Amino acid sequence: MKFPIGIQNFEKLREDSFIYIDKTKLVHRLAVNGGDYFLSRPRRFGKSLLISTLEAYFSGNKEAFQGLAIESLEKDWIQYPILHIDLNTERYNSVEALANKLETNLYEWEQLYGKSPVANSFGTRFEYVIRKAFEKTGRRVVILVDEYDKPMLQAIGNNDLQREFRNILKGFYGALKSCDHYIRFAFLTGVTKFGKVSVFSDLNNLQDLSMDKEYQSICGITEEEIHQYFAEPVQQLAEEEGLTVEQTLQKLKQLYDGYHFVAGGVGIYNPFSLLNTLKRKQFGSYWFETGTPTYLVELLQRKDYVLPNLTEEVATADMLNSIDSFSDNPIPVIYQSGYLTIKGYDKEFEEYHLGFPNKEVEEGFTRFLLPFYTNAEHGKMPFSIASFVRDLRSGRPAQFMQRMESMFADTDYRVVGDSELYFQNAFYLLAKMMGFYTKVERATSDGRMDMTIEAANNVYIFEFKLDGSAEAALKQIDEKGYATPFISKGCNIYKVGVNFSLKKRCIDGWKIAE
Repeated sequence: MKFPIGIQNFEKLREDSFIYIDKTKLVHRLAVNGGDYFLSRPRRFGKSLLISTLEAYFSGNKEAFQGLAIESLEKDWIQYPILHIDLNTERYNSVEALANKLETNLYEWEQLYGKSPVANSFGTRFEYVIRKAFEKTGRRVVILVDEYDKPMLQAIGNNDLQREFRNILKGFYGALKSCDHYIRFAFLTGVTKFGKVSVFSDLNNLQDLSMDKEYQSICGITEEEIHQYFAEPVQQLAEEEGLTVEQTLQKLKQLYDGYHFVAGGVGIYNPFSLLNTLKRKQFGSYWFETGTPTYLVELLQRKDYVLPNLTEEVATADMLNSIDSFSDNPIPVIYQSGYLTIKGYDKEFEEYHLGFPNKEVEEGFTRFLLPFYTNAEHGKMPFSIASFVRDLRSGRPAQFMQRMESMFADTDYRVVGDSELYFQNAFYLLAKMMGFYTKVERATSDGRMDMTIEAANNVYIFEFKLDGSAEAALKQIDEKGYATPFISKGCNIYKVGVNFSLKKRCIDGWKIAE
């Protein structure tokens, strides 16, 4: 079996006999209904392949669809003029970069259909090309835009550049509305949907499929499709890992399933991670190996976001469906980027409850964030966490605290604004990382950070003070009886008092008692 990892061209995929999960029934439904569509999905979720599939269909390439669902549905196989632009291929760090990309595409189209003698803006030239393509071929035009939002995303944090990108793209995409008479079908994809005063403000004719129940599985892989297409690779993975098939399916679900794009909808597996796992016959965090955008961290830090709230967020459909390009709310971007997903829905208040979709995302995002909030280096972080956990399992609280003291040293340059919030976020990430290997319970209220860790036969009860003293922290553990629930278990109990200095921005003292 040939796995189509990194294959974004539908015709190549079919010609070279890669496995294809048949989505053509949905493609045909879209095409027959016609109209102008938008779909938001996380990166590496199959958006480019979907665009390529649509391009092959509207090119009339019947042979590429032999044996697929659409073969019995489509009778005409008409060839339409297609204008396809892929904005995923450039780094947009200047206005010139975006201008050059649009210029390249317009030039190619103008060679085919003609160049206006008077139009000079990107938008008016695009309008002219659409109209001339219709007049020259006698058929209305198909427009496909892949990763329409790439320039806007890369300019997050640079309001001036984002404003210039927005103005250019508004004019360019505005041709879709002004030339509606000449357009047979339009489909735009991206990670995010910029709304309000941004790119989509004038495109009220676009139908947004991002939270449409009918098309929820048009990208990604469902559990049913795993059973239908991948029974043999799953069996091979099970044998390689020394697991049963059922255990293997459960682990695949735990690691890569859990994306929900509508309330109560079907679970969607991350296709990139799933295909890599089946091909390599090894579980891994493949989606994260391809990189996580730093603009997400910038949004969180600029907003002074309280990280424990990530799994407690509620949002409306309007909030999840559209992003204000100048908003400082990081949640819509994080949701649309695939790091949060729908976990529940309150019908009475029309609120969505969000959380991490699966273990791969939860661990990967936590691991990615930790160096931005502590002194842990990116390359050394897994080793650091392992050292923390080994100290706890072996009953070495002093070594643990020495490592922690070092991790929180030299943090001045990382702390912007609220020092208390900084320590709260940093400790949340550290606790969460350790929680993947130990049992961690923590509660946060009124700036107080408490943590209890069970590792092997050892129990550690931490009490944290801000501008207090380690002695006062230990005293509170005793006075509140925090150790009482663990006495009957026969465990080694370690009480650890820690004081953070907001002025010094570091751990200013700690004490251990047994």
